[in-house]
Amino acid sequence: AWKADTPQTIHRLRNAHLRPHLEAFFRWAEEEYSQVRDERGLVRSALGYAVRQKEALMRVLDDGRLVLDNNRSERALRTIAVGRKAWLFVGSDGHAQSAGNILSLVASARLHGLDPEAYLRDLFRVLAHWPRERYLELAPRYWASTRARLDSQQLAAELGPLTVPPPLSPTPEQEAAANGSSR
Repeated sequence: AWKADTPQTIHRLRNAHLRPHLEAFFRWAEEEYSQVRDERGLVRSALGYAVRQKEALMRVLDDGRLVLDNNRSERALRTIAVGRKAWLFVGSDGHAQSAGNILSLVASARLHGLDPEAYLRDLFRVLAHWPRERYLELAPRYWASTRARLDSQQLAAELGPLTVPPPLSPTPEQEAAANGSSR
């Protein structure tokens, strides 16, 4: 019910309503854990986890921007768990390296707010025409500005010529990467 509220309001409401329940739970967990500490089993494991992770689990009370679930991280891990079965048989070390490179491009495209499928489609269309020394302009970080400078009709065509625009003045990161140095 509080999702639409500001982080400050959520912080205040959590401290007023959630803090007493969490503190009571952890007091109970510590008492129960002290009784089963020397035993083996799932109850001891679960209570031990709660007691050891109390500080991290209580952190949600410190900042109203923190969410109370881990659904986003679970969804991200699911793609790895599902893919792991398929990646087991990539063919060779070279194929595994290629798969890793493509997956890195997909992850980087998502990180920079790009649709990975559209980005890769455009990238494959442009790559044959692009000068080798200007490869950084094709990176997901710079793709939006590069794509804006391309002729949209040429880019939409599956085949045919593609006019490569003149280079922009390089950013400091591009210069450092092109020179092989890092800051």
